[in-house]
Amino acid sequence: MNYAARSDVGLVRSTNQDSGYAGPHLLVLADGMGGAAGGDIASSIAVAHLAPLDGEAHGGGDLLDQLRQAVLAAHQDLVAYAEDHPEAGGLGTTVIALLRSGSKLGMVHVGDSRAYLLRDRTLAQVTTDHTLVAHLVATGQITEEEAEHHPQRSVILRVLGDDPEPPELDESVREARESDRWLLCSDGLSSYVSAETITETMLAEADPGRCAEQLIDLALRAGGPDNITVVVADVVNTTDLPATAPQVVGAAATDRARPTRGGSSPAARAAALTRSPDEELEEPEPDLEERPRKGRRVLRWITSVIVALALLAGACAVAYRWTQSQYFVGTDGSHVVIYQGVPATLGPLELSRQHEVTPVELADLPPFVQSRVTATISANDLTDAEQIVAQLTEQAAPGTDDPSTGPDEGGDPSASPSDDRTREAGRDEPTGDDRRTSETAGSGGGT
Repeated sequence: MNYAARSDVGLVRSTNQDSGYAGPHLLVLADGMGGAAGGDIASSIAVAHLAPLDGEAHGGGDLLDQLRQAVLAAHQDLVAYAEDHPEAGGLGTTVIALLRSGSKLGMVHVGDSRAYLLRDRTLAQVTTDHTLVAHLVATGQITEEEAEHHPQRSVILRVLGDDPEPPELDESVREARESDRWLLCSDGLSSYVSAETITETMLAEADPGRCAEQLIDLALRAGGPDNITVVVADVVNTTDLPATAPQVVGAAATDRARPTRGGSSPAARAAALTRSPDEELEEPEPDLEERPRKGRRVLRWITSVIVALALLAGACAVAYRWTQSQYFVGTDGSHVVIYQGVPATLGPLELSRQHEVTPVELADLPPFVQSRVTATISANDLTDAEQIVAQLTEQAAPGTDDPSTGPDEGGDPSASPSDDRTREAGRDEPTGDDRRTSETAGSGGGT
């Protein structure tokens, strides 16, 4: 998949409770709720549990099982977190996760965040909103037009983490067809931008990143009262895509929602699950044909040994020169570094050296991207390595003591300066997510 993730705090809220993740095999969107109770923590825990699935070690038959286990583990951590933090009662999050294996896509969904599929120039919503008004429409009690202005349109019937009982997940397996375009979005987009306008934008802009940015701009022009998070991914039939680090945006990419590794809290344990797939370097064995040498004279035997050693030395010299034509991106422990060579050693010989120590600090990257850089990212050449660093630079978010003072700092190049997002003096400030529990609407068991 050719992918991009973007997020914006919006024009009214002071914190971003959405989280998004986009990688080669995995797309995730989570919209947290609970306001000061920790909606940002909820969405970031969901992403932390799902991110380790972004690898190739999946079969088409176990996609749903892998997704289901990760989502339910996140639910258990959220319940435990709420028990340990009574002030966090009522926190929860929606989740959409799309996992690819070959030509199959497994999807799980709970809540009112949406997944759309653009196929053959037609946009279709492939998820069902788990809301009270959606239920009323489905049962014929109200019309879709009435649902748009219903006073209880924000009531969600199913969500992750708000109840000790595991939520019922919508699950499906779908075809990954070349030229398909997938869109995952929070209701900060779908509630304020029409499906027709979304379709036009997705058809007009070929680049996933620019498409995501334009969709967010549309939501902001509509007033931007909610957090807005968008993940766009194209299914392509090629192996020539540039090496791109996974993109993490929203609450999962900010310091406030990033638990300290090694801690005992549910959030810390969730963060500890983030890892990069193991990457093994296979050193090719020299293809040397062993030729028996016959001869009775000692001098001929010695000569043959000397020739063999010379050939071996020449082969090693050629192999070493080849390694020095390679590049990869890694870290020296504090900064992102472009290395020349390959990340391996041959006895006492290091097969790589620092080519450039970049100004990008490792600590400023989202935790999932940090693990990727630590595991090293291979590059085709020096230009490719510099492009990878440029992409990491976009995701670098210099730490602040309080990321709630501005828009999402998780690498969203579309985010406007914070003063453009700041509420004008005197504007009423929301005190948390405006979603209400279904109990308020007369239905039990959800927020």
